[in-house]
Amino acid sequence: MNSTLGQQLPMRDTFSTAFMKNFIVVLVWFLLSYINGSVVATFFRHQIFYEDPRYILFIHMVINDAVLLTVTIALFVVSYILYTITVGVCCFFILVAVFTTSTTPMNLAGMAIERYIAICHPLRHAQICTVRRAYMLIGAIWFVSVVPDITDLFVTLATEPLSFFRTTVFCLRPYVFKNPVLLYKRQAFDGIYFSLVFLTLLSTYLRIVFTARALSTERTSAKRATNTILLHGVQLLMCLLSYISPNVEGILNAIFPGCVLEIRFINYLIVYILPRFLSPIIYGVRDKKFRKYLKRYLVCGLSVDTRVDCKDEED
Repeated sequence: MNSTLGQQLPMRDTFSTAFMKNFIVVLVWFLLSYINGSVVATFFRHQIFYEDPRYILFIHMVINDAVLLTVTIALFVVSYILYTITVGVCCFFILVAVFTTSTTPMNLAGMAIERYIAICHPLRHAQICTVRRAYMLIGAIWFVSVVPDITDLFVTLATEPLSFFRTTVFCLRPYVFKNPVLLYKRQAFDGIYFSLVFLTLLSTYLRIVFTARALSTERTSAKRATNTILLHGVQLLMCLLSYISPNVEGILNAIFPGCVLEIRFINYLIVYILPRFLSPIIYGVRDKKFRKYLKRYLVCGLSVDTRVDCKDEED
């Protein structure tokens, strides 16, 4: 009953290569989990943050990225330990990964709009950007992310027998949601998402750059604002790679057929892991307000001897 499907299974690494790749991704997961955990703890320990729409969107992105990273790394490790898993379990992991991948660029677009309003229309910022609207935006982001992709599951349920979900498969999206119609649907929606998010980011960040330069009386302030915006742009472009990475990976595999496993691993690091390092840096380190409380948490939360001093500092 449990047999692999008719697809051609990917090549396998040697033991030493597989061990090194898994060691790297698990080490990265522990590091990012510690960083994200510290950021989330800092957010929820201080009311000043969860009353600010900017930080609400930020912490939503951090939690979303933490879930995405955990799911993708779990799939990565499982692919080496078990190699194949049942289609039903694979569907769950893939859908969670797809949902969280789709929400990140749109969340960043929402944060870009919030920053645009704060810098270019500061007098209307408090009126437009409220906590209630921040949560409404998060709900809208998840609705737009889930609805198009959940149809993959419904189409598969309608076109495949139930026994299909009890078979085993190497857990990749094309091996589970393999109806040709779904591929065209994904390409269409990815193109729409890419265009809308890219245009939103481009227009808002260009306006922020021009406004920041016009309002900055000191060269250092203008440079700092520009550098922050550039960091955001790098993060956004890297997250947008998730829309085109399957096509890029396919092209590279055709050009370098002997490097399929290496291309897949490098693609995974660039598309799914590297962008997750930038959020804590941009908002947890460069943001003065959050950096102050994060530093206090790291020092006071981990040190018993300084607990009294930290309490005095908070007072």
